[in-house]
Amino acid sequence: MTAWAWDRRIERASELAQTCLPAAEILRFYGEVARFQKTIYEAQPSDVLTYLPALLALVKRVGPATLVRMAEESEDGGFFERCLLQPSYEYRAGQSDVARNVVQPDCPFCGEKPQVGVLRGEGDGAKRSLICSLCATEWDFRRLLCPGCGEEAPEKLPVYTAEEFSYVRIEACDSCHNYIKTVDLSRNGLAVPVVDELATVSLNLWAEEHGYTKVQLNLLGM
Repeated sequence: MTAWAWDRRIERASELAQTCLPAAEILRFYGEVARFQKTIYEAQPSDVLTYLPALLALVKRVGPATLVRMAEESEDGGFFERCLLQPSYEYRAGQSDVARNVVQPDCPFCGEKPQVGVLRGEGDGAKRSLICSLCATEWDFRRLLCPGCGEEAPEKLPVYTAEEFSYVRIEACDSCHNYIKTVDLSRNGLAVPVVDELATVSLNLWAEEHGYTKVQLNLLGM
């Protein structure tokens, strides 16, 4: 992870906010959050809690109503904690030599669950990896394997796509009824997985309506 990668997240959120109108508010807010997190990433403060007042002010200024209520009622909560911790975890993960070619459901660096999957072209097919929801570590993962329960029977691992987001897949499991969204970079090389995953919130709603639960919610709790 580098400062440039934060810039790319910010740029991608702005780009998608222009075309994915149902998720435009979410994307604009995430762009502001990413810009805020970049300052923490670059400063690497000894105590990230010193940034909490600024984060609360940001949320009250431009945040969705649910987060504004949280900011007004409490300084605790999953969003606030993870928002402050993510930049430090990402920095440390980027400096580590942790093995990323291990096939395991949880992050090999910090042990958190994956937020999103990634497909990259390889030979005649595509190679799958997962991205951690906390430290953004990316590690290899088998194509036909559920990160929720380890199911590997193809008939129990359906894949769903929507025409408007043909490069984003719902990879579900009919054993544990979990799902993860996977961004296929071989179909859209401009995508930034953690941002495009936010832009496709309509796929989350579809999955939930069909009885699937997300393996790990993203930073904004979706």
